[in-house]
Amino acid sequence: SVGGEQISSIGRGLCVLLGISLEDTQRELEHMVRKILNLRVFEDESGKHWSKSVMDKQYEVLCVSQFTLQCILKGNKPDYHMAMPTEQAESFYNNFLEQLRKAYKPELIKDGKFGAYMQVHIQNDGPVTIELESPAATVDPKQLTKLEKQQQRKEKTRTKVPSESSRERNAPRNKDDPSASSGAEGDVSSEREP
Repeated sequence: SVGGEQISSIGRGLCVLLGISLEDTQRELEHMVRKILNLRVFEDESGKHWSKSVMDKQYEVLCVSQFTLQCILKGNKPDYHMAMPTEQAESFYNNFLEQLRKAYKPELIKDGKFGAYMQVHIQNDGPVTIELESPAATVDPKQLTKLEKQQQRKEKTRTKVPSESSRERNAPRNKDDPSASSGAEGDVSSEREP
């Protein structure tokens, strides 16, 4: 629903939360359409689990564009630079829906409202949640994005020997010391918002 008004719903089927990356192409789109429609997550007539796809059962598919799936954490702050920009993503998402409808029954493919603040109510049967990713392409190190290079540098620095000051921070604290904190009260980092 958007603004309290229900805009779409399905009965039994799949709810697809689609995160579109900067690097996604028609190849990834086609792969995801095939996987979603052929994923065997439903029981057959005899009750055997993991036997039938949404197409086999003639069930519905509800698609929701979800850019937050492309989140990279910078400390505790989400960063969405790997998500495709809105203008491109909307076209990509509409193409995704079109391909799903061509490959299946158009009347069984539903969607939310792209870019809207939505309330999505999911009754997760089982519960079963499966993360699908398109196959990783072989990436030339020269083609790594600036953000990926920064992530790699951060990971390398995390594996180095801790400095003296970080050793002090990680030293066991006296539980009787009132200034000692277990960290349970939340993040007390000195990072400032930009």
